[in-house]
Amino acid sequence: MMVRHLRRSRVFDRLWQASLVGTGTLALSIAIVPNAAFAQETIKIGVPVPLSGSYSTAGNDILNGAKLAADDINAKGGVLGKKIELVQEDDKCDADAAAGAAQALVDKGVVAVAGGYCSSAALPEMRVFHGAGLAYVMDASTNPGLTEKGWDDAFRTIGRDDEQGPFAAKLMKDVLHAKSVAVINDNTTYSKGLADNTVDALKKEGVDVVYNDAVTPGQMDYADVAKNVADLKPDVVYYTGYYPEAAALAKDVRQLKLPVKYLMGGDGTTDPTLIRTAGSSAKGMICTTAPLPQFLTNAKAKRFVADYKKAYNTGPGPYSIYEYDAVSVVAKAIADAKSTKPADIVAALHKVSNFDGATGDITFNEKGDRANAVYMAVIAEGGNFKAYRELGPNGHWVSPK
Repeated sequence: MMVRHLRRSRVFDRLWQASLVGTGTLALSIAIVPNAAFAQETIKIGVPVPLSGSYSTAGNDILNGAKLAADDINAKGGVLGKKIELVQEDDKCDADAAAGAAQALVDKGVVAVAGGYCSSAALPEMRVFHGAGLAYVMDASTNPGLTEKGWDDAFRTIGRDDEQGPFAAKLMKDVLHAKSVAVINDNTTYSKGLADNTVDALKKEGVDVVYNDAVTPGQMDYADVAKNVADLKPDVVYYTGYYPEAAALAKDVRQLKLPVKYLMGGDGTTDPTLIRTAGSSAKGMICTTAPLPQFLTNAKAKRFVADYKKAYNTGPGPYSIYEYDAVSVVAKAIADAKSTKPADIVAALHKVSNFDGATGDITFNEKGDRANAVYMAVIAEGGNFKAYRELGPNGHWVSPK
């Protein structure tokens, strides 16, 4: 037995030496091991957002919110003894690009995803993530259908458009005393969904919808549409698309001096870029939205806004803080599950209740939606958005302080 063992040892030694002297393959494999081990020392969370194109400002603001969350988590020791590593991909707010971005995140080994902006991009992303069994916590994608597919791995830190639509309709009737409204969308998943939900709610409120049609996104001149709508003399024009087109529409309405009492927008218009682009034409524009970071009064929100300004020399975008909470709640789920297995993370997210987020308490319902989502209205004044109205606990409209 000893002789056989010795012979095997000598044979092995010769093979070892040959590999070192000859190809160097073994030496190379040994050199790779430390890097592979190092890669496993982080927990990867995917962040798909538009980082190029018309909506890149919003996408970068969301990414910045994710970075602040990861920094805060890592400063406290990370999760399960490991640092959080964000893996970003540009989904361009485009369905085809989004599917590719989602697959890239899966291929890079993320264990969960927190991000998104356009609902039209979120849907193909969801299909990919669902196929991989990954949780997708959305910070800004509000189309109701995203959490109506029966998939158990989709979640939101923000509300849905079938909640925002009725809020907008009630504001128009109760506060603006509108009797007629024109609703304009851009035919994207988000915009069309918000328009449909708003129109349904307006009809229930007894308000006449005199116009309900779409424009083509990406154009910088909507003068013909603005004129046609103005001829109908609506009390309110409500645009449910995104901020670049809203800025162009505001310019057309103001510069043509069209007789529109109130120009309004949905939450996709509340990016500060709207005011910078439209200038004085944006003055008086009222927007419905989930509470913007600067109007949240809890200590975590105030600290977030201060940290964001310190880190990026500007204020946060409308969804930055909802992304901060999306990353934070994923980290909590990983900690609660004591696991980085995607299925365990999904199960832990379903148990999230009264999570103390920067946007307030977060509880996910059975569909993965945020329970008891709230909204507010803001108005463009003095080069900024200012708080305009919100519904108080008793259901009455109040002016936020």
